[in-house]
Amino acid sequence: MRVIFMGTPDFSVPVLDALVDAGHDVVAVYSQPPRPAGRGKKDRPSPVQARAEALGLPVHHPVSVRNEDAQAVFASHNADIAVVVAYGLILPQVILDTPTHGCLNIHASLLPRWRGAAPIHRAIMAGDAATGVCIMQMEAGLDTGPVLLRQATPIAPAETTGQLHDRLSAMGAALVVEALDRLPELTPETQSEDGVTYAAKIDKAEARVDWDRPAAEVANHICGLSPFPGAWCDVDGERVKLHVAEVIDGDAAPGTVLQGFDVACATGAVRITRAQRPGKRPMDAADVLRGLDLGDRLI
Repeated sequence: MRVIFMGTPDFSVPVLDALVDAGHDVVAVYSQPPRPAGRGKKDRPSPVQARAEALGLPVHHPVSVRNEDAQAVFASHNADIAVVVAYGLILPQVILDTPTHGCLNIHASLLPRWRGAAPIHRAIMAGDAATGVCIMQMEAGLDTGPVLLRQATPIAPAETTGQLHDRLSAMGAALVVEALDRLPELTPETQSEDGVTYAAKIDKAEARVDWDRPAAEVANHICGLSPFPGAWCDVDGERVKLHVAEVIDGDAAPGTVLQGFDVACATGAVRITRAQRPGKRPMDAADVLRGLDLGDRLI
């Protein structure tokens, strides 16, 4: 099929590779414009743009697709379908209607649960037992379109957003290739209005750990914000990021350091297994503790 691919971050790259490897004719790639990055703050292309250029594919990075010129360029590719995954721009109806078979979106949740910007983070933070990937026909609403295919996967104990991100990206890549192969036979499934939840964008202001919550919630909070933006606590005036935590037995005042990097919560306790000091890389907790005194209580 003649495919327009629209994506921006690392999550989208395996999908682009899968479409090319499956023999689809990727006639154009759309991505967010290059952004300042690194110490020099020089414009850096998105991961999708960099990969598309390496594959020799034409890349567009308009600031908007709402103007007539951008829409004319989009239409000029005469695409059979567009595949969209974490593109970053809301597509107007005229764009959605342009390809012969419309636009398919790869969404990293089991819709209608976790519509919106941060479904992977929110699933872990909420303590969901499972999540998955949906291939959805796009419409004007926020992740409201009918679902063509879905695949579930359990969320492992202490699994981080970074780990789950990579698994769901690979799942989405395989599932969208299957969807394109089976497109004529698939029946769109209208999403239920029961069980709708919204995955709000992660705000750095919610990253501080609250030891006054139950241990399971604290562990999910830490794993759900790993690696970015990273949950954190204050250790003698130093902001230490906590990347992986597991629930353990413990009974003490919230924030009490029990032993090693075991910390009491409102009920139970958590064991921090990976952490990161300012200016350092993430390390196993034992390595972090060689140069850090937690004291008797964390705040």
